[in-house]
Amino acid sequence: MSKNRLLVLLLSLFVLAGFDTACGRSQASSAQTLTSPPPIRREFRGVWVASVENIDWPSQPGLSTQEQKDELLGILDRAVALRLNAVILQVRPAADALYASPYEPWSEYLSGRMGRAPDPWYDPLEFAVTEAHKRGLELHAWFNPYRARHPSGKSPASANHISRTHPELVKRYGSMLWMDPGEPAVRQRTVDVVLDVVRRYDIDGVHIDDYFYPYKEKDRRGRTIEFPDATSWRKYIRSGGRLSRDDWRRANVDSLIHQVYVGIKAAKPWVKFGISPFGVWRPGYPPATSVNAFDSFAELYGDSRKWVLNGWGDYFTPQLYWPIDRPELSFPVLLKWWVEQNAKGRHIWPGNYLDKVNGTPTGWPAQELLDQIAATRAQPGATGNVYFSMRSFMFGRDNLPEKLVAGPYGEKALVPASTWLDSLPPLAPIVRVGRDATSGANTVSIQPQGSEPAWLWVVRTRIGTDWTTDVVPGLQRFLMIPRPVIGAADEVAVSAVDRNGNESAPVLTGLSATP
Repeated sequence: MSKNRLLVLLLSLFVLAGFDTACGRSQASSAQTLTSPPPIRREFRGVWVASVENIDWPSQPGLSTQEQKDELLGILDRAVALRLNAVILQVRPAADALYASPYEPWSEYLSGRMGRAPDPWYDPLEFAVTEAHKRGLELHAWFNPYRARHPSGKSPASANHISRTHPELVKRYGSMLWMDPGEPAVRQRTVDVVLDVVRRYDIDGVHIDDYFYPYKEKDRRGRTIEFPDATSWRKYIRSGGRLSRDDWRRANVDSLIHQVYVGIKAAKPWVKFGISPFGVWRPGYPPATSVNAFDSFAELYGDSRKWVLNGWGDYFTPQLYWPIDRPELSFPVLLKWWVEQNAKGRHIWPGNYLDKVNGTPTGWPAQELLDQIAATRAQPGATGNVYFSMRSFMFGRDNLPEKLVAGPYGEKALVPASTWLDSLPPLAPIVRVGRDATSGANTVSIQPQGSEPAWLWVVRTRIGTDWTTDVVPGLQRFLMIPRPVIGAADEVAVSAVDRNGNESAPVLTGLSATP
């Protein structure tokens, strides 16, 4: 066993022992006082649902409206069954939209032709938000900030696509079209697109991935092609700019990140902003990282460490797509480094390469992912995981979904609270219990208090000395609890959770054990 994996195992056992001990104290206390439910685990469990190339959803272009809805409902139901609590849905893969946008055309990944609306008409993002919330799932809208056309695009560009309305802002780079980040109008367009969605849809988060300036393309002779931003660079120089070209490119990306964050907080402070940068900031950071690693700072011009240090986001999801035992690019070693950069105390939720569990000789066993979850839990300051991508959960290899639910995701979890946005807990609900005359089950009605809507209810039920915990959507007002064991002194505890993850004090009430 390698040092990395042994360290992860020992830390995991230590953390789990502490968690079990805490639960044990709560249960022992509850046996004496009958009023001490155990805490619920706080952990982000997210999954990317990619629309580009029809990776995850829709499974192919041109599906009927009902087929698209059925596939999306299947994804959301699968997420609930796996006890995930968030879905990150790609809604702008290439200057297009999987929603009714006033700025950009309908995506061809929906209808098979750019600009063609769903028929019968519906708004996929509105549908996704509504159905996710019915299931107690957060829905984060995922945007690509600069890509204008992906090589998988087949249909002609529609009349309202930026490559036709503002061709001066779009550059062909290798096999793709790319909006030039050096043009202020491009940055403003992305900000406008994001904030339009924030204002019009009840999303829980905005997410930007690792594509800023594009990954380098090569010509037929294998030579790196320079990104064609000479025009915008000359404008910058003529305006008196003094930065080097590389620093100017990074400043362009920094400006976008900061503008998006500030804009989201001005519009809806509770909407989280998350970024998933490449998993290595620079080769040699941390020192154990291979000097041959990809340099996202120098090649994508994304100074992701600066964003973490400055707190220009509510969560950061470095894509740590390497195994624990790879010495020069080790999952726990890199995760520790990212946590150490987190000067503002934001969420660190690493990205995990779920697709690597693929049943091939070069793939990973499911145990690697389970070990990475354990490594995340063992690292103070890291509080969740995000998986790429949903297709591997839908068609799990090596029984990964079953192992996940039987192991680390045996119970539901709450998303960690974003206390820098709001640290005030909601008011405790009014809880009334009764009896269903037909089944004999206990009934629980929940009434929120105050003007702040409840996002979720945490419902803990005690039978004897054992507690079970459930999380239900805040829209739900009525629960049925099976009749407890005759003679046991049983109770239910209900607490409210707000959009920022703050939990109220629990309301405890006894459940009758007799018909």
